[in-house]
Amino acid sequence: KKQGRTELTDSICSRETRNMKSMVPLGLIVATFALTTSRCFDSAKVFRVKPQNEKQVNFLKYLASIKQLDFWHPDSAPHIVTQMQVDFHVRADQSRSVQTLMEQNEIQYEILLHNLQEEIEKQFDGKRNFTGRHSYTKYNDWDKIAAWTNRIAKIYPKLVSRIQIGSTFEKRPMYLLKVGKESGRKKAIFMDCGIHAREWISPAFCQWFVKQAASTYGKDKIMTHLLDSLNFYVLPVFNIDGYVWSWTQDRMWRKNRSKNSSTNCIGTDLNRNFAAAWGTTGFISNDPCDETYYGPAPESEDETKAVATFIRNHLSSIKAYLTIHAYSQMLMFPYGYTFHKAPNHDELRQN
Repeated sequence: KKQGRTELTDSICSRETRNMKSMVPLGLIVATFALTTSRCFDSAKVFRVKPQNEKQVNFLKYLASIKQLDFWHPDSAPHIVTQMQVDFHVRADQSRSVQTLMEQNEIQYEILLHNLQEEIEKQFDGKRNFTGRHSYTKYNDWDKIAAWTNRIAKIYPKLVSRIQIGSTFEKRPMYLLKVGKESGRKKAIFMDCGIHAREWISPAFCQWFVKQAASTYGKDKIMTHLLDSLNFYVLPVFNIDGYVWSWTQDRMWRKNRSKNSSTNCIGTDLNRNFAAAWGTTGFISNDPCDETYYGPAPESEDETKAVATFIRNHLSSIKAYLTIHAYSQMLMFPYGYTFHKAPNHDELRQN
């Protein structure tokens, strides 16, 4: 749970490194070396439980305080309620004791993944994809995505344009794609992907959406009507630094990579860093080591500030903001920071 400690205690993924050394050409030895420092998930497990009462809820929260549990759903232990499906990943050296404690407390559990590392390697077809072209059917690293943003704008110059709206903490350019048929002032929808680094399917969706929208314009009636009537501002990867880190160092990394004062724990949850009821709910943390740390101040992060500034500058045209996440299989709409309904709740449900 505490990332500063986790980075120090996880072992080196030596098995993958040995395999790569036997198959990677000498010219890629630098890339191979990078793998030797990456976090390994051999024999790490993912559990699923459903607490039946408050006693079990409180036990799971206690378990999270004494063990390093990485919550996949919900975001963190404070969010757990009765009858909620709770999924969390446990390191190999702690999985047996976690199972024992749950059994002693009569909590039924299911093991979704017995070896997390094997599932991670499947995402690379059993190997790291160092070479090759950008793909719409496989995950792409940041360098490929950055090159793709330039290429897709050149392929469809009348439909797609690229602008840089800012830079990340580590000074990587934040590219935004404007998708739509130019015809004067139009309403717009802003869409971001990859605000949480490890949710790779999110940036993959944004890439697919842009390609599908541009390639079917003039062929599909609905898409043609949409691009004639609206502009889409698409940010393919919001949390670029974290995304790069999830490829090179820690597949389960979630936050950005900014440094926090007075601690060795890195990163802020960009999703909770906006100046919208910042720091006012129970769904956040003021601990820089937590996955849901909201940062030292609203819009303290370079990435959040860049997006917020762009939206403010285009507020007259932007009518909706879509943020694409992964895993939970749900549609969430305002408000995200309170249980109170938005004034147009009924309209939102209809649409």
